Amino acid sequence: MDRCQAVKILLLGGTTESRALAELLAADMRIEVVTSLAGRVRRPMLPGGAVRLGGFGGAEGLAGWIVDNDVDVVVDATHPFAAAITANAHAAATATDVPLVQLVRPEWRPEPGDDWVSAASVTEAASIVESTAQRAFLTIGRQGVNAFAHIERTWFLVRCIDPPEVPMPPNHRSLLTRGPFDVDDEIALLRDHRIDVVVSKNSGGAMTEAKIIAARALGVTVVMIERPLLPVGDVVTESPEAVVDWLRSTEPT
Repeated sequence: MDRCQAVKILLLGGTTESRALAELLAADMRIEVVTSLAGRVRRPMLPGGAVRLGGFGGAEGLAGWIVDNDVDVVVDATHPFAAAITANAHAAATATDVPLVQLVRPEWRPEPGDDWVSAASVTEAASIVESTAQRAFLTIGRQGVNAFAHIERTWFLVRCIDPPEVPMPPNHRSLLTRGPFDVDDEIALLRDHRIDVVVSKNSGGAMTEAKIIAARALGVTVVMIERPLLPVGDVVTESPEAVVDWLRSTEPT
């Protein structure tokens, strides 16, 4: 990017990959990066470079911020299930004629020994759990936990970073912690709590994959919530390094 002025990047973050990308971009004097965090986690892990917290006020507000701050490129490196943010980013980038790069971590894929039951939504996952599970490990974050609040026959171990502020299942224990998690620890956790079903979003990535490996090792069923269909940006990559390569090879107009 051969420009006299630094290229300004708005990085929609909150993931491990977004933090890695922010560190790479902050080290490049030709790039000015601002990472935006939604502020849903009480103690977010802050990346390198400038950071803003809070929403934009929908697609229109995001478009206004892009124009007001002379943004050259928007990079969406949010969670694969952050459907609203991705939709707003796509609409705002289109409205402002700014390139949208999406950093999307690869999905987990079933391997030999896995016992996966696919669910199209959190609601469908709750229905599957209600009819099959005695003791479930609920690892979907705090968004959507209320979909399981009506289930009385199943005991839940609910793991989140912050306490859910929604109705909870009547029989549950909360476990507040942040990854990454160790496979041996996850195996012990499933054994100690006699878990027969793990409920997970197909987030991909290494931070929480240990629970999937542990379930495979113990023959525990995984109810896997599939990713939502999202609008596609101008460029879709799977690694922070690929985003940097694209930025360095392209001069936004």
